[in-house]
Amino acid sequence: MIEIQNVTKAYRTDTIETIALHNMNLSVPSGEFLSIMGPSGCGKSTLLNIMGLIDEPTEGTVSLAGKPITGYNGKQIARFRNEQLGFIFQSFHLINDLSVVDNVELPLLYRKVGGKERRRLALEALAHVGLSNRATHFPNQLSGGQKQRVAIARAIVGRPNIILADEPTGNLDSHMGDEIMDILLKLNAELGTTIVMVTHDERMAKKTHRLVRLSDGERVS
Repeated sequence: MIEIQNVTKAYRTDTIETIALHNMNLSVPSGEFLSIMGPSGCGKSTLLNIMGLIDEPTEGTVSLAGKPITGYNGKQIARFRNEQLGFIFQSFHLINDLSVVDNVELPLLYRKVGGKERRRLALEALAHVGLSNRATHFPNQLSGGQKQRVAIARAIVGRPNIILADEPTGNLDSHMGDEIMDILLKLNAELGTTIVMVTHDERMAKKTHRLVRLSDGERVS
């Protein structure tokens, strides 16, 4: 589902070059739940951004869902990202002025899905995360764990093949973190969604199928 081949990412200024990733190779088969760990600054988020087509590698190739992402223009990348990928962030990134169900519908607006179908799919996604009774509430009326559930519903509403999660339990206490992990594990098991999760929590990482460790921009295990 995800193939990273010989990927290097360098950030350059007039005076210095910083290597965020060096000669990275990683293959994630369809249906795997993979966790990525490593110290701060080791390249975890950079790798996730490259997988999510938010950033481009300096060298190497990226293939998603069996398609090499080469020669795509910005519009094509945006469309592929919207149709194939779901994103979950540590800080939720919900829009406070929109209701829960309207937040979940947002990715479908870019697909030009009709209003009734958007609402049906959004309510279905909220049911998956156990928040049907909060559909008309607003983010400031929710706990941190509930906000993350809304973020997960938004990530899955378009039925993506891949979910990329950046520290999805990082802002939550251990109880709420366990609940969020249970939802992700259930999505992976029942829907077969491929999930790649960056985390600092060894306990959460051990619940996934496989753990990859990074250090100084390189894979060490």
